[in-house]
Amino acid sequence: MTTTLERPPAGQRASGLARSAIWVIGPIALVASIAVSVTIGVADLSVADVYRVILAHLGGPDSDLSPVRQGIVWELRVPRALMAAVCGAGLAMCGVIMQSLLRNPLADPYVLGVSSGASTGAVVVVVLGVGGGVLSLSAGAFAGAIVSFIVVMALAMGAGGGTSRIVLAGVAGTQLFSSLTSFIVISSADAERTRGILFWLLGSMSGVTWNQVALCAVATGLGFAVCLVRAASLDAFTFGAGAAATLGVSVARERALLLTIVAVVTATLVSAVGAIGFVGLVLPHATRLMVGIGHRRLLPAVALTGGVFMIWVDALSRTVFAPQEIPVGVVTALIGVPVFAALLIRMRRPS
Repeated sequence: MTTTLERPPAGQRASGLARSAIWVIGPIALVASIAVSVTIGVADLSVADVYRVILAHLGGPDSDLSPVRQGIVWELRVPRALMAAVCGAGLAMCGVIMQSLLRNPLADPYVLGVSSGASTGAVVVVVLGVGGGVLSLSAGAFAGAIVSFIVVMALAMGAGGGTSRIVLAGVAGTQLFSSLTSFIVISSADAERTRGILFWLLGSMSGVTWNQVALCAVATGLGFAVCLVRAASLDAFTFGAGAAATLGVSVARERALLLTIVAVVTATLVSAVGAIGFVGLVLPHATRLMVGIGHRRLLPAVALTGGVFMIWVDALSRTVFAPQEIPVGVVTALIGVPVFAALLIRMRRPS
């Protein structure tokens, strides 16, 4: 005997189909975005050219393209597209974690002061010459980001811990290191250095290397794997620390672990490409509307969304005013603000 309870309502089935479609469309869109974005630029290249060059470098037959065009594909555009994908995925993932841990819809990966600390570390190396030429800008930025995270967490723990203390400590740390950065730049940097530092601070994929791509991919991949294993804990944190403790979650240990992962992943990404805003703030909200709040679905979905989004943002940043390149952070802000406003309107509930 057949009853109406044997099948879900039509609206629920449609929602389930929409969520399932993401796992098919998402990976295809990511691969297609990388392939197409590599062809965009001054040099006229096709997807077939890109495929032949990549195949040749992986041990396949020669691509028959000139060495210059092969270099453009393999040394410039492919690592740049991959870095954009990794960066978008990592920042979006960290945004999801911060919003869940802090139960704050305005939280993003930079709440922990990592971005401002990275900028201070970068200018200390570039402007003050600390490291004697041994430390690179990226190494200085990573060190500054970690120092900032340690300062923020020490301040938060000294104030008694808790989500509100972490947010307040993050605000204080951000202001402290931002002020230090401004002081060093104003007092010690010349016009040329100031312009270069400003461009880096606003985020740029220009000049990324395969080594940087590999480092960022490893850090993001390991962080993603750990967070996916902790998906149940993140689900519990969504309802508050008290509810998480009632469900058997070791609140202090899990929070410390997840915050450390966010700090390390964000510091690694920022040290390579600078601070790129709005990705970790807007994309988690947009993705929740598509797949819900369960982190076992949300984390992979937001990583795919972030990767595709950043690939096309980077393509825009280097083509809209070509040959002049716009910092990626400027483009993400110009796109992110209206999108975030639309999401706020969409999520509005009648009182």
